[in-house]
Amino acid sequence: MSTNPTGKRRRWPIVLLAAVAVVSTSGLILLIAASSPGVGHFRSLDGRQGYEDAYTAAMAGLPEPTETHDIQTSFGTVRAYAWVNAENPDATPVVLLPGRAAAVPMWGENLPDYIQHRTVYAFDTLGDTGMSVQTVSMTSIADAARWVDEAMAGLEIDRAHLVGHSQGGGVAAAVAVRYPERLASLTMLEPVMTVGMMPLSVILNSIPVSLPFLPESWREAALNRIGGVEAEEVDPDDPLARLIRYGSGEYDASSIPSPTPLSDDELRGLQMPVYVAIASDSSLAGGEAGAEKAQLIPDVQVKIWPNTTHSLPMQVAPALDAELETFWTAHP
Repeated sequence: MSTNPTGKRRRWPIVLLAAVAVVSTSGLILLIAASSPGVGHFRSLDGRQGYEDAYTAAMAGLPEPTETHDIQTSFGTVRAYAWVNAENPDATPVVLLPGRAAAVPMWGENLPDYIQHRTVYAFDTLGDTGMSVQTVSMTSIADAARWVDEAMAGLEIDRAHLVGHSQGGGVAAAVAVRYPERLASLTMLEPVMTVGMMPLSVILNSIPVSLPFLPESWREAALNRIGGVEAEEVDPDDPLARLIRYGSGEYDASSIPSPTPLSDDELRGLQMPVYVAIASDSSLAGGEAGAEKAQLIPDVQVKIWPNTTHSLPMQVAPALDAELETFWTAHP
């Protein structure tokens, strides 16, 4: 992770944990979704503007994309960015799916490594925050897998190394089950609700975060409890932190399909090479139990990364990125 000269912890690990927990708290989501219009939307014009400003600032911290695409799918328009590696055009590309409320900027720590070796595409999740625009409701994780397949087709990506973090890991798994021909490999980084369950304590602490009518101080305190930090340790001015804060607070994503656990048969049926990364501390992907269940996959590498939390991709970016490039190179 990059060194923070202020001495404060970056805000994104805390908010990301909370946002994922909210999406995966089924009883709460059903309650909220009862009044949902069926598509993701901002709650106010001011909220949308604040988010777009935060998104622009966060994107400025990434390598500049080679291309920007808006791909039409059955459920709306998917924003996709491409970093084209002209020096290695024959390498199988990577497609990135972000965690809840994080959008493409969450990959800022990892992209510089990935794009050195191959072309990379990154999607803003349809029905979630970002620049994708949902127009048709989705009723299941199968619908989420379908828009990913259609977006890849729209970009003329025949096969790719598909990578997902958190909720994105669950979506990536759904793509692997339903569209295996699209995948040269599957990488799941702390995939929620896919190979294991999250701790009850995180679910309970997520409840105040998900209710925008509660005082901001209550919501902030709940975020800090989930992140395991004190208020004075938090840096609210971090660009990605502001992005996720606006996304989790101003955008209604209650209609987005939650990942579903893969059955033993589905795990055994994954024929592509699979890499699974699990956090050692407060894992939201099932911890050791999730790692053990992932071993049902025939061709799998499973690693519990020491001294990490759910924000694993950012926390150990150099080491993880090098390990993934070795994995992808071994499975062209």
